[in-house]
Amino acid sequence: MAKESKKDPAEFSVEEKLKALYQLQTMLSEIDKIKTLRGELPLEVQDLEDELAGLNTRIEKIKGEITDLTKSIADSKVAIERSKSLIAKYTEQQDNVRNNREFDALNKEIEYQNLNVELAEKHIRDFSAAMNAKNEELQHSQDLISEKSEDLNIKKGELQEIIEETRQEEEKLRERSKSIELTVEPRLLQSFKRIRNNTRNGLGIVYVQRESCGGCFNKIPPQRQLDVRMRKKIIVCEYCGRIIIDPELAGVKEEQKVVEAPKRRTRKAAAADE
Repeated sequence: MAKESKKDPAEFSVEEKLKALYQLQTMLSEIDKIKTLRGELPLEVQDLEDELAGLNTRIEKIKGEITDLTKSIADSKVAIERSKSLIAKYTEQQDNVRNNREFDALNKEIEYQNLNVELAEKHIRDFSAAMNAKNEELQHSQDLISEKSEDLNIKKGELQEIIEETRQEEEKLRERSKSIELTVEPRLLQSFKRIRNNTRNGLGIVYVQRESCGGCFNKIPPQRQLDVRMRKKIIVCEYCGRIIIDPELAGVKEEQKVVEAPKRRTRKAAAADE
């Protein structure tokens, strides 16, 4: 027996297309509910991971600055020792000078080296103060990393728990939605997805509720309501742009207006009117 070929989505009637779209919307709405259940956790996890990466980069930079300051302090100490050694040498030479000119020249060298010592000592004080500040900054950043890492582990645990609880259900919904998408012609599917992405609640197709659009709740003109019920063409809301279908196609019972029968007048009441 020959296998029946699949029907081309373009050959589907408008009613079949609308029904498929509404089924797809139902699947996607269920997936949205799962995402809502996860809430802001995925974003919070991502933000914490980014923040930790930034803190680690900052810590590496601070450590590099502390290393540079430590080297600068060591270099300044070496410069002090060198200047003190020269001061001792020039002082000793002053005892063996032959005239005042040589003595004054050595005295100027001693004064110059004393200035170098004072300058190097000032640099050491400045470098030490800067290094203390950097060490405090480093400690603060490390404390922040410990705090943020703990928060991240908690958030990841909560997110993983929700993912584990909803994974199977979400996978089934995604598989079913993909199957339905194959039954919708590409242009219509693209339009539906565009409408859905432009709405806050993710509804691209809605049914009529109390003679109004089920998405924006604006009144639908009688003629358009009739067109919706006829299911001969795709109707969109002139206010919000959503595709509109009749409740029956969505599997929803439409509320019937209760019309009261006129009360029967008695002979006594008729006589009273006369």
